Amino acid sequence: MSDLEKRLAQARAEAGLADLPHGHFIDGGFHVPPALEEMESYDPGLGRPFATFANGTADDVDRAVLSARKAQRAWARTAPVERGRVLRRISDLILSEGRRLALVEMFDAGKRLGEAEGDVRSAARTFEYYAGAADKLEGAQIPVGNDYLAYTVHEPVGVVAQIIPWNYPLTSAVRGVAPALAAGCSVVLKPAEQTPFTALLLAEICSRAGLPDGVFNVVTGTGARVGGPLTAHPDIDHITFTGSVPTGSRVMAEAARNITRVTLELGGKSPHVLLADCDLDRAIPDVMGAIFENAGQICSAGSRLIVERSIRDAVAERLAKAMAGLKTGHGYANLDVGAVNSREQLKRIEDHVERAKSRGDALIAGGSRVEPEETPDGWYFAPTVIEASDPKDPIVQEEVFGPVLALQVAEDFDHAVALADGTDYALAGAIHTRDLTKAVRFAREVDAGQIYVNEYFAAPVEVPFGGNGKSGFGRAKGLEGLKTYCKLKSVTMKLV
Repeated sequence: MSDLEKRLAQARAEAGLADLPHGHFIDGGFHVPPALEEMESYDPGLGRPFATFANGTADDVDRAVLSARKAQRAWARTAPVERGRVLRRISDLILSEGRRLALVEMFDAGKRLGEAEGDVRSAARTFEYYAGAADKLEGAQIPVGNDYLAYTVHEPVGVVAQIIPWNYPLTSAVRGVAPALAAGCSVVLKPAEQTPFTALLLAEICSRAGLPDGVFNVVTGTGARVGGPLTAHPDIDHITFTGSVPTGSRVMAEAARNITRVTLELGGKSPHVLLADCDLDRAIPDVMGAIFENAGQICSAGSRLIVERSIRDAVAERLAKAMAGLKTGHGYANLDVGAVNSREQLKRIEDHVERAKSRGDALIAGGSRVEPEETPDGWYFAPTVIEASDPKDPIVQEEVFGPVLALQVAEDFDHAVALADGTDYALAGAIHTRDLTKAVRFAREVDAGQIYVNEYFAAPVEVPFGGNGKSGFGRAKGLEGLKTYCKLKSVTMKLV
């Protein structure tokens, strides 16, 4: 047994993997269906299963939605300040149990332990933020003349369905659950079938913090058996979905049948622009973090690097040199790059890269699977940079969702803006420059839900997040994220 294997055995015991829940979390407790059908959850770093969980059905969805409907009205009538106190206790419990949550996330998602620990801190901060926002959701008085009083009020939308992706299981869940609870909604959440466990542990934490039974429910299983029945359920008032464009289109179609509100985040191919005047000592590490964090499995990753021609060679040389020192391995080894989440995703990344090479795109670094000595059966892909001269090249246009950076060369600033706006996606964009005028122009002219200047992933929980175009619509985070889960009512009163 290698040193890593010994350490992993200790980590499994510390994470309590043997005691992970098997059932759904419904009406304040874990519910194991009478005819339990189980699925396996895999450790991507080893390429083998480590636990099982329930593969739910439409009946499980019905029970969870009924529980949420019964609980929602009383929770909405709870004073906002008291809702905030419950959310603050949830935040504190997340921090106190952060080590276990991070380890479970690492085993379930393939993340580096350091990344998982950062996700736990982010989750706690998100609940802390919305705990403080719960009693600050104010309406407005509207001047319509002395004989009338007109005002608006925000009311909870009702029962919310949330479909969560596998790349950020905990923070994606929290990003929707915390503002929905703060607004007075109840939630039925379906985690991705690849990564179910931190959502289940989060639901238990919420219950222990004093959240009433039924306000937050989790049903695990596949999209066909759980996700479809949940998004088509007639008693759902709002759907929040994060995932692919094709699945998002199906979610919209299901929602349209019931006239259900929808928030969609559908990924991106976000541009990261380096102008000739930028500080390369700062920009190059930022470029690498923007695409190689979480093995590139980030919807808003800076997956397209656009550089002015005068610095193209310097950028390529620095990237290749920096990447030569990167180490890939199991998340518990906490090296530079962790595992890809699934065997299927690894094959998808490999196919993208092989097709790019067959088209003649220039491979600057990486480009193949990796088999670390201690974990050769895990799912790893080398951090990769590919240069494409055609702006319509698939490696530029299509979301790879892996540690693959597409390099494009711009002749000047205006060309860089045109390239940045050259896909159907519009989730994020970034620019490194000392010229503030160009930074402001870039922010105005590039279509994206969020723009970063001189630092990628710069926006914290206070700043709204979401996409335009094929990246979806609606916003999470910030006060806009809280308003997502509210109905706006206007009241006009004749003074007599």
